[in-house]
Amino acid sequence: MKMITDDMELLREYAQNKSETAFGALVTRHVNLVYSVALRQVRDPLLAEEVTQIVFIILARKAASLKPATILSGWLCRTARFVAARALTAQYRRQNREQEAFMRSQLNETADAWAQIEPLLNPAMAALGEKDHDAIALRFLEGRPFKDVGTALGTTEAGAKMRVNRALEKMRKFFLKRGVTLSISAFAVALSAHSLQAAPIGLATSVTVAAIHGTSVTTTTLTFINNTLKLMAWKKIKTTVVVSAIALLAIGTTTLVTHSRAISTGTGSLSTTTAPVSGMATPEAAFQSMINALGTGRLEKVLALCTPEQAARFKTKTAGHPDDEISRDFIAWAHNMATYKLGKKDIISDDEVRLLIIVQPYPGHPNVGNDLQVMQKMGDDWKYAGKWGVDIKDN
Repeated sequence: MKMITDDMELLREYAQNKSETAFGALVTRHVNLVYSVALRQVRDPLLAEEVTQIVFIILARKAASLKPATILSGWLCRTARFVAARALTAQYRRQNREQEAFMRSQLNETADAWAQIEPLLNPAMAALGEKDHDAIALRFLEGRPFKDVGTALGTTEAGAKMRVNRALEKMRKFFLKRGVTLSISAFAVALSAHSLQAAPIGLATSVTVAAIHGTSVTTTTLTFINNTLKLMAWKKIKTTVVVSAIALLAIGTTTLVTHSRAISTGTGSLSTTTAPVSGMATPEAAFQSMINALGTGRLEKVLALCTPEQAARFKTKTAGHPDDEISRDFIAWAHNMATYKLGKKDIISDDEVRLLIIVQPYPGHPNVGNDLQVMQKMGDDWKYAGKWGVDIKDN
């Protein structure tokens, strides 16, 4: 009882005379108690020290108002718990603010990367094998954990991680060949943040009705559906033929000569190559730069890579059309051309070449290998001059 009485006498001495000696004695007597209560609650020694300091600051300010019968050790315990709870709340809020700020900065960084990735993402995924494609779709388009990805692909969680990482590396190389340089981690972050967009409200209902009942489907749409089904069937047949040929070669019963790297045009064989990196130093690089510019959907970027004559033709074709329509058309063009290969290169003069661009069929372009694109040199840079036979013709 004497210690309790001594506590209140020391506190009264401090309240009346501002005695540092009296208050110091109280702190020395109860600092371990307050620190222990705080540490059990906040689980952080530094934060517990801060809580302890605050508790005794509060005691100093309330010294004159505490009743003589107050049991100081009990009051200090209750105050320590209250201050610790407030300190944790403040810490959580600060951490949340810091996390939100970090996420915003990450999103700003990935937005720049996404602007480069988005125009070529679909062609990059199309170039993957089926299992790699499915792994990327599950992980990034659906946001599935690696465990679910592994289950869907018939492998372990570790196996799914390896599959996804290999697919990301293949896609990174695909983008690198087209002038987009990103690390795998930056590429993965951009995919996770931006690759899935919410569909318009009501689209799911209208799609369900159209798919099941066939209502509200125009003749044009129906024709497109039928053509797409035919192309899908043909692709499956081609895959089967290739697999069968490989099997025959493996057992040595048949010799099969293929021309997968050459296309006959009646004027000779055309060796195909992968798309070059972008730039303006060569006709091939300048054409790739043109595809990249189309992928941005921005007319001014496209015009900057054209000869004055072709720029004028683009301006005439796009005159009177809304910017968003022009942007959509350019991006669609880039998507369709993204997997092109270069065929024969006709050198007309030191300042003009014609590149045979080999592409896969897409709507409005049913044939393969009939795009002859003209590139002209202006100063030190090569520029896009248009399509031979359409924009440029024999005089």
